[in-house]
Amino acid sequence: MTDKQQQAAQQIRIGIIGPVNIVEQMMRVVENFPSFAPVPRVFEREEEAPALAAEISGDVEVLFLSDPLSHRKVKEQLTLSIPVIHVPVTDAGLFRALFYALKSGLLTGGFSVDSLTETMVKRSLKDMNMQDADVRIYDGPAYASPRQLADFHEHQYRSGIGCIAFTGLESAAEELSDRGIPNVWLRPSDQDIIVSLERALLSTSSRRSRESQIVVGMINVDDFSTEALKRSTEHEVQKLKLDIHRMVLDYVEALDGYLTHMGGDEYLFFTTRGIFERESGGYKNIPLAKDMNKTHGISLSIGMGFGRTASLAGTNARIAMRKAKEAGGNACFIVREDGTLIGPLEMADPVQDVLSFTDGDLIKQAEDAGMTSAYLSKLLHQRARFGKYEYKVHELASLLDITVRSAHRLLLLWIDSGLVEISGLEKVPRGRPRQIFRFVFLQKEIS
Repeated sequence: MTDKQQQAAQQIRIGIIGPVNIVEQMMRVVENFPSFAPVPRVFEREEEAPALAAEISGDVEVLFLSDPLSHRKVKEQLTLSIPVIHVPVTDAGLFRALFYALKSGLLTGGFSVDSLTETMVKRSLKDMNMQDADVRIYDGPAYASPRQLADFHEHQYRSGIGCIAFTGLESAAEELSDRGIPNVWLRPSDQDIIVSLERALLSTSSRRSRESQIVVGMINVDDFSTEALKRSTEHEVQKLKLDIHRMVLDYVEALDGYLTHMGGDEYLFFTTRGIFERESGGYKNIPLAKDMNKTHGISLSIGMGFGRTASLAGTNARIAMRKAKEAGGNACFIVREDGTLIGPLEMADPVQDVLSFTDGDLIKQAEDAGMTSAYLSKLLHQRARFGKYEYKVHELASLLDITVRSAHRLLLLWIDSGLVEISGLEKVPRGRPRQIFRFVFLQKEIS
């Protein structure tokens, strides 16, 4: 066997599926991954993706799709034993599209955008110093059809709100062009494809054992009794319970998981780490929470536990659930096998930023300095939701539900431990200036 034949035998065959422009881009990027042997397939509409996936699934170790919608269709129609990865639509694509629209003179007023969360859009606008732009963000089903997206953008355009549409689906862009609506397709950047290819590589080699690791999840409906009291009859309450159970069941089915109802307003489910990572966009968001909020006005608390044994994963899930409740609900935290924390993930309300992986030593340092798990959860939640890491003493006391005197005492301990520093003073009309305390560990990009 020649060296070239040996290299081909050692390569990981990856099925690449998407529209021709994106497949060409992905084929160019995959050249930087010598471990991959690509098997490309091109479609004109997302509906063709499942048939193409079925055609090559037996000949590849991983499927790589161009967009979330085609990925969803493959998952809905096929039961596959191999990982299925897709390239997400990110704010990097919007940044590039906005720059193009500005340079081309297409952006003369407000605009509409789909496939991105409010957090991503605001981040791009901030980077381009366009915070005051009039923007309408699609807030419908997570996996909308091209026609639904085109209808949304056309409504904004005909209403005089938007002068141009930014869409994450090429087929939606074609539909908009047919309707005479100015638009720009949010194509993935090379970096987006590289990150997704790295995930695909990890899912088939060094991460294979971790991909199949059992994950335990706990879901609790926040203040269900309050929601039940809003229903006028017991029949309506029972219908609400059934609707919640159905939505949770559909979500767990998308995770290829197993669900059991623990009674009352709590559910327990099992899935694998690789599937959960992909369905949450790399531990970024929980679609179930948004759908539940939009449909019934209900928020959820979710705790996810990773572990080398089912017992450890279950224990970590309970710890994560406690942190979600301590943060005030409407939150999801993950506790990994080494005790490190991820979260809060994006739920029904947009968060400013998903705090990255929190270092286990840092958590221990915080707890040694008197920062209890409840205090830490609330601070992490405020940081993720509102980008807040500076407090005056009375603000901190209100957040932690303690007296101002206790807040002063804790701040002194945290300053001595290097977790907090005095960042400035706020002048007041009468009396001494108020000190502003910065939680320096919340500023860091923790990994």
